[in-house]
Amino acid sequence: MSELLCSFLSGDAEGVERRLNIILNQSISILDTKAKDREKENFYHGLLVGLLKSEENWLVLSNREFGDGYADIIIEPDDLDKGMVIEVKYAQSFDDLDKRSEEALSQIKDKRYIERLYEDGRRDILLYGISFNRKRYKVKCEKNK
Repeated sequence: MSELLCSFLSGDAEGVERRLNIILNQSISILDTKAKDREKENFYHGLLVGLLKSEENWLVLSNREFGDGYADIIIEPDDLDKGMVIEVKYAQSFDDLDKRSEEALSQIKDKRYIERLYEDGRRDILLYGISFNRKRYKVKCEKNK
């Protein structure tokens, strides 16, 4: 398993940030996100789904209906007790990265995206709020209580 995926699975937000930094700086151009602001999130969402799906034993679900809305990314690892919910946000500026990551975490809780994971018997669930602006991002992680 890659270091990025190990960081996600262990709830290591700083490790996820470090590894995403390497990936983004080596692979994308800011032109890749040349779209209307409300559509920029789609690029980062797709990038994350591709990176996360590289672990073939993980079920990675994108934009599925959970709770009271559509969760960006739900991950069911091969460990039947673990699960992850990831909400992705685009930040208008670098200064908004923290705020948008917090909003993403709040959305996961407010819209009850973890219900499906609970129904499957998963109890060790990590919530990720990830915001992007160009090649910068902020990753916040909380363990579901």
